[in-house]
Amino acid sequence: MTELSGFQKKYLRGLAHGAKPVVHIGHQGVTDAVIRAADDALATHELIKVKFVDFKEKAQKRAISGELEARTGADLVGMIGHVGIFYRPQEDPEKRMIALPERRDQAGGE
Repeated sequence: MTELSGFQKKYLRGLAHGAKPVVHIGHQGVTDAVIRAADDALATHELIKVKFVDFKEKAQKRAISGELEARTGADLVGMIGHVGIFYRPQEDPEKRMIALPERRDQAGGE
């Protein structure tokens, strides 16, 4: 996947605004079960929210997000409070639900 630009990340954050977190990370951190849940959710939705339940330090959330990105192939597109927003496009272009804007003027008002 190519690197997401700033306006594409902003577009994805806007899409995720009304969504609820589908993966919760507790005191055990990133376990195989968490990776499977995130992987399944990304395959189904492409764009998910992950709630950091027991991690309040910014550095901890960054480290966990980096591990999630590496192990799922997703991109962190935003962090709001204790919730991270991750995006991974569907592998099959025919099944993709989210069409990323190619240019700023397609991203909705920029």
